[in-house]
Amino acid sequence: MKRKYFFFDIDGTLAAGEMRNQYIPESTKQALKELRAAGHFVAIATGRSYAMAVDYMREMGFSNMVSDGGNGITIDNKLIGIKPMDYDKCIALIEECEQKGFIWAFSPDNSKRRLAKDSRFDEFTKDAYMDTEVAPGLDPRDYKEIYKVYIACFPPEEERLEMLKELPWCRFFKEFLFVEPADKSVGIKAMVDHLGGDYGDVVVFGDEKNDLSMFRKEWTSIAMGNAIEDLKNVADYVTDDCDKDGIYNACRHFGWI
Repeated sequence: MKRKYFFFDIDGTLAAGEMRNQYIPESTKQALKELRAAGHFVAIATGRSYAMAVDYMREMGFSNMVSDGGNGITIDNKLIGIKPMDYDKCIALIEECEQKGFIWAFSPDNSKRRLAKDSRFDEFTKDAYMDTEVAPGLDPRDYKEIYKVYIACFPPEEERLEMLKELPWCRFFKEFLFVEPADKSVGIKAMVDHLGGDYGDVVVFGDEKNDLSMFRKEWTSIAMGNAIEDLKNVADYVTDDCDKDGIYNACRHFGWI
């Protein structure tokens, strides 16, 4: 069988359950084992930053990953590179947040921290996703790069921010949103190009809005049974739910394992 290049979203695709209490179904582990044994290339494709995803990658037995919403590439456990966000647009967004009274924070590097100028971000969000480091007098212009911006607000308050129309963003929690890269297909193409592969041999699995960018006509796109309808509508195939053997059943359906 010709070698395929598999890319899996994490939350709701590889991992079932709530974000803070996730698990990998046994059938998914078996599917990954059989794909590797058959000589296929397997990788994670996540919106998470490299720093927040690398431990998970290794725990799952992966050595390849598209991270940072398509801006980060890891091959054979080696970080090839991470591209930051558009600096000027992020600065303009933070300045607009200041003018309109929004609480903000940002990540200036590839780490598990975000910076905030006071304790209000933690008090508002009560988020334990990553560490918030308070830096009084914080000025984002003192930093050369910005990898993510976080805005604390309830929906639909973000509609007041005009600069959000210029940047990719998503919301996983009602208390705050993430301004982060959102085109996983960029990282997938970069990785396949690096490996000398063919886009026609790519297979992607996903379930949420931030997976829409990697559901492209150049390759095979598979939506989980628990996926949003917009993703199912553009998928080449819809499998079962993540926690009902979705990945394993799809791989068996296509004869990849």
